[in-house]
Amino acid sequence: MALRTAVATRAGRPGPFVTGAALLLVAATFVPLGYIVSNLFATGLHDTADLIFRPRVGELLRNTVSLVVLTVPICVVAGIGLAWIVERTDVPGAAWWGPVFVAPLAVPAFVNSYGWVSAFPALHGLGAAVLIATMSYFPLVYLPAAATLRRLDPAVEESARALGSGQVAVFFRIVLPQLRLAILGGGLLIALHLLAEYGAFAMIRFSTFTTAIFEQYQSSFAGPAASGLASVLVVCCLVLLAGEAAARGNARYARIGSGAPRAVTRIRLGANTVPVCTLLAAAVVAALGVPLWTILRWLLRGGSTIWDWADIGESLGQTLGLAITAALITTLCAFPVAWVAVRSDTTFARMVEGANYITSSLPGIVIALAMVTVTIRWFPGVYQTAFTVLAAYTLMFLPRALVSVRAGLAQVPIGLEEVSRALGKSGPATFFRVTLRLTAPAAATSGALVFVAVATELTATLLLAPNGTRTLAMRFWSLSSELDYAAAAPYALIMIITSVPVTYLLFTQSRKAAGV
Repeated sequence: MALRTAVATRAGRPGPFVTGAALLLVAATFVPLGYIVSNLFATGLHDTADLIFRPRVGELLRNTVSLVVLTVPICVVAGIGLAWIVERTDVPGAAWWGPVFVAPLAVPAFVNSYGWVSAFPALHGLGAAVLIATMSYFPLVYLPAAATLRRLDPAVEESARALGSGQVAVFFRIVLPQLRLAILGGGLLIALHLLAEYGAFAMIRFSTFTTAIFEQYQSSFAGPAASGLASVLVVCCLVLLAGEAAARGNARYARIGSGAPRAVTRIRLGANTVPVCTLLAAAVVAALGVPLWTILRWLLRGGSTIWDWADIGESLGQTLGLAITAALITTLCAFPVAWVAVRSDTTFARMVEGANYITSSLPGIVIALAMVTVTIRWFPGVYQTAFTVLAAYTLMFLPRALVSVRAGLAQVPIGLEEVSRALGKSGPATFFRVTLRLTAPAAATSGALVFVAVATELTATLLLAPNGTRTLAMRFWSLSSELDYAAAAPYALIMIITSVPVTYLLFTQSRKAAGV
């Protein structure tokens, strides 16, 4: 009886064991913020001000803000426009275009940068950064926008047209407001990715806070200057989170009733079919064609000599080992947080869930620097061990697992758990025999998302990996940094092949969520 109560109360609310586990995870998520604050206090107010208010920081801030201000709107326009064409018009091959426009998520941004730099060696600076970032991240808007368009009741748009509104007016007055949450959520994800990305921008010699922090870390081993830059980057992340929350407000967009159970009447393109198809093909070539063609070109140029099967096998094995382990740990850690968030409606529950999202918004380099400092000062035995790497992965990618686990747990009827307990099953037995079985598909999705994130993670792995670690991303980065693009090509190809199944899973899950 005591064990049952420790896991969950009779009403399905989190018990002391679940609450305690959630609290431990919240405490862990505040380690990166604590690291930044403590370093700033240790440096002193005067010295910290000198480090922050200097021309170099102003230059980095200008670069970073310009990158976000330019890239996010372009990605929003591209994502919304492509989603509208695929979901609302009679463009030929609509069923094929959908997964193709999600596929760029399978290409890591630093691999995309490698592809463009190999094809056009003169690329550098802000313009190149915007181009590569747009090709890498526009699917983060396209995916939720397409899912939202599929869920909209077509009768609303048809009524507006019947009242005399044209296609343009219907889009801006009816459709676009319904896409507000998709735009804000996708835009926030893109902005956070831009703040965190290192490899893509280092390859084109474009300085951002993340590239500067990494360079500072390499030269002074996480000195005060790196902490000062990290503090500005953290403030940028928090400003983005607050701005998105304020823009989102309390607006809700939901149907009253089930709506019309029929497909939308697609807009006929007529004479515009060829130009529209040309536009879609150009987007595919830019997002997928350039990196894939570059990889193929280097593979053909390098021949059989670049396939070092022993090294590739070792790198693939270590990547799979870290990714699978991190996926299991992170998914397990998501359960207590999701349980608290779903089974209780309190300020504590919102705080537990929100803390994880705030921490995950911090760039991997900040989390990695925090782990380095904490382990060196207080836990030297785990410094540069697999434990530290896995802990950083858990902090970085817990929200990816939390989203799916939370959704799956919310769909489990509490009545089934109550019936199980009424039949004499303990809390743990009920969890494993009822709750876990019903949430298994959501947990599998969570694990897959974390797996692909870890398999292509670069920055934190470069800082934290134990000596001798050779993941696919690390080997790719090492070889491409030496301008040995041919030798790096096999590692890029294997990373993409590893990521493709998860991107397709994202696409199919979005269609299921939309009832398609």
